Amino acid sequence: MDARKAPTLEDDRPTPRFLAILGERLQADPDMADPTSKQRLTKAERKEEARRQRVDLQRQMAKTRRNRRIAMGVIVALVVGVGAYALTRPQEARADPQELLATADQGREAAGCGEVEDVGPYQPQSQDRSHIVAQLPLSSYPSVPPASGPHNAIPYGAGVYSTPPPIDRVIHSLEHGAAVVWYAPDASGAELERIRSFYEDSDVGSRVIVAPYDYPDQGAAGLLPGGDQMALVAWHKVQTCARVNLAASFGFISAYAAPPFGDRPYRGEAPEAGAAF
Repeated sequence: MDARKAPTLEDDRPTPRFLAILGERLQADPDMADPTSKQRLTKAERKEEARRQRVDLQRQMAKTRRNRRIAMGVIVALVVGVGAYALTRPQEARADPQELLATADQGREAAGCGEVEDVGPYQPQSQDRSHIVAQLPLSSYPSVPPASGPHNAIPYGAGVYSTPPPIDRVIHSLEHGAAVVWYAPDASGAELERIRSFYEDSDVGSRVIVAPYDYPDQGAAGLLPGGDQMALVAWHKVQTCARVNLAASFGFISAYAAPPFGDRPYRGEAPEAGAAF
């Protein structure tokens, strides 16, 4: 009968295999080897940790609110600043109508304006006030720009325009007593801006149309003649000028638009002077 060997103390020592497995687990979960890890926190320590996290969160939220208030304050300050600037910045004074009338002769001379011409009615005269559906060639009218003749049934509203309006509607407005300040498409500069700004005021511009005369598809009749930069038009009346000039334009407008400006006598011939457009 074989006798079994009795176990010794050396047999209770960890084997190399056991130690290797234990080392791998400690590397995978360091908390197993750290007696101070969160897994081993006491109840009081966990409570303190939760309190600290709440305090940190409250500080972050307060910082966010403070930054938001600062941003809103900056935006409000910018809005107020822009508004204050718009209200207090120096404004260019609008030209005084009476002063313009007093200098109208000098303005006409400076602008190289000709005399106001009576261009007469469209021929045949029976069609001078007729309504049409399709625009006729501009070359068929007796003047450039046209001052009467067949026109659209709907007049064109007073105003300052940056694009050429439909002439057949503008002619209808002339029939109602409008006056037009046409300017060449290549005209520019401070004087043109003064004209545009002046007639935007309804006190002087409610019966006036200001627009570029630019209809290149109509040939020579679609451009102001002889290189002129400005043409002033009322029913059957045309005055052309080599250069744009506010005083010259108002000298014409104030007498040939219906009703005329202030106490000036009406010098126009519009058959429906004063009618709406």
